[in-house]
Amino acid sequence: MQQLPLGITLKPGISFDSFIPGRNTQAIASLQSCISGYENPFIFLWGGNGTGKSHLLQATCHQADLLNLQVAYIPLLQAASFSAEIFEGLEQFDLVCLDDIAQITGQPDWEQALFNLFNRLRDRGARLLVTADRSPIALEVTLPDLASRLSWGLNYRLYPLTEDETIEALIKSATKRGLKLPQEAAHYLLKHCPRDMGSLLEILDQLDQASLAAQRKLTIPFIRSQLESELIAARRLHTQT
Repeated sequence: MQQLPLGITLKPGISFDSFIPGRNTQAIASLQSCISGYENPFIFLWGGNGTGKSHLLQATCHQADLLNLQVAYIPLLQAASFSAEIFEGLEQFDLVCLDDIAQITGQPDWEQALFNLFNRLRDRGARLLVTADRSPIALEVTLPDLASRLSWGLNYRLYPLTEDETIEALIKSATKRGLKLPQEAAHYLLKHCPRDMGSLLEILDQLDQASLAAQRKLTIPFIRSQLESELIAARRLHTQT
């Protein structure tokens, strides 16, 4: 995958297969069709935290790379670290993915740069995928022409997983790591930890390491002790700082 001059990399192992679709099957199908060139070249994904926006965008990038497409992925949560000039030349790519464009709306230089990029990609027949935490019409866009462009193409709201789907996703992720996560243990995690999949998977990674080190199974008592240890360590660090 072609590298951007910012040290931006994709998380390994992110794929469509590792995503529990829930009510988002149509969005996933459109992303896969877009890669193959059979779908609208502009797709807008939006939803709250934990709905999988970044996961799907990175999964699309990985899949496109396997098809030898030139891909650019830019996490705009880091926009403060660079300028709007990063959009210059991106029309050379087959697929451009901009994650969290709400970070740059309302800023004239960024909005103009995004509008210009949109037009260059359209003229070349390249694909553009963007995400945001709200719908296109709810974004605080000050450039009317850009607001109009963002309403083009396909627009999908992503929905969070239900409790049962989240538990299914946790158990599936644990199995891929070679772990056995009993359903009651998954329920415990869901009750005592942040409920977004990103946080839950980070906790599962920590439990994986702890389980391997202690040669213990993922029982509720073991998970409870690990969560308490993490909380104590966090409090100690907070006190020291």
